[in-house]
Order: sequence, then structure tokens, then C-alpha cells
Amino acid sequence: MIAYQTKYKKVSGTSLGELKKNVFRFYNKEIKNKTKRRPYIRSAYFNKEKIFFDYYWDHLWQKSPKERMKRLKYFKAMIDVVKNSKNKPSIKNNPNNKNEVLYRFAGLTRGKEIFFVQIKENKKSKKYLMSCFSPE
Repeated sequence: MIAYQTKYKKVSGTSLGELKKNVFRFYNKEIKNKTKRRPYIRSAYFNKEKIFFDYYWDHLWQKSPKERMKRLKYFKAMIDVVKNSKNKPSIKNNPNNKNEVLYRFAGLTRGKEIFFVQIKENKKSKKYLMSCFSPE
């Protein structure tokens, strides 16, 4: 798996509140306000198909505040990877549900830190952004 080099650094912020404010400012301006319905981004790897955020926020809020902070720092870089990466991800069937396929993309921030982005596809060929995390 080849990592995609993003143009973004990690999102700055020393507290969870400050980090959320920076992330949601970017999310609302660049993603949510561009559609009247469900927020999505188009992916270069999937031939400009829509990737929805339905599961991402629910999954993120289930994590501890410390883990949430670690994952939110990669938000801008994650969006860049999903939008622009044409590198082949690792692909595997979901062990919990046979009707789903999981794609894991690798990315590098501008500061050369590696992270992974996971996308889930169901049989109806809808794709959902699941998670973003660093290997540490």
C-alpha cells in the first residue's frame, strides 16, 4: 500500500474544544454547506462516487476524549486523501458482516506523519467514511 502525500498539516489545537472548533469550521465551510442533504465528498479512487459521513461522527464520539483528539487532528488530511488519492488501498471483507467491504487508505501529512483512513462499502454500493487513525 502506497501512502498519499497530503498538502495539509495536522489540525492545530491544544484542547478538545479548540480542536473541534477548528475541525467543524473546515467541515461546515468545505463539506456540509455545499449540499442541502447529507454531507458527502467525492473520491478520486472510486471514480468520483460519493462518500458519506453517516458513520464517521457516531464512531468518533464513541471514543475517549484523548482518542478523539488524536483522530480529529488528521481531519483535513483525511479529507484530502479521500478526495484526491488514486493509490490502491488494502481491501478486505468485513468479518462482522459479509455484505460489506472495508477499504483502508494510507496517507502522509505535510509533516511526514502516517495515518490511515477507512471506508466501508455495502452491497448497495453506498460508501461511508468510517474512521481515521494513526498507527501509534
